[in-house]
Amino acid sequence: MIDGPYFWLTVLGVLGTGLVAGVFCGFSTFVMRGLAALPPAQGVAAMNAINVTAVMPAFMLVFLGSAVLCAVLAVVTFVLWPDDGRVEMLLGSALYLFGSFGVTMVANVPRNEALAKLDPGTPEAAAYWPSYIREWTFWNHVRMVASAGSAVAYVLALT
Repeated sequence: MIDGPYFWLTVLGVLGTGLVAGVFCGFSTFVMRGLAALPPAQGVAAMNAINVTAVMPAFMLVFLGSAVLCAVLAVVTFVLWPDDGRVEMLLGSALYLFGSFGVTMVANVPRNEALAKLDPGTPEAAAYWPSYIREWTFWNHVRMVASAGSAVAYVLALT
């Protein structure tokens, strides 16, 4: 059984990865659909505004803080953890670090950067918008499932 400070680190891991999963779930289930229903110029402008506000401290603390915490939990698991919960702890860390944080860096952020370079009212933005919505949302689904899976794995490690 996990106890002491490692218990509380794991609880924080559950909370952080679960919160991130919730944010991604909101985007996958209604935000992106709402943006896709807008005319392309409005959708592009709105998504660009969202992408700017997403890097503010409130979300970044949870998103990046969870990545740091998952890395710490992985290291602690390798060094100190008993066999009970080891697989679940490593799985939880890997799911978040690769499936959420990693996918964000290699799939979602490059698409956001490409969208930010487009003037919302141009034909280029209108042409890019449908593929952006489809591809960004697909990778967001991956991030949502990975983050939720991470939270579940950490909960299982606690049991």
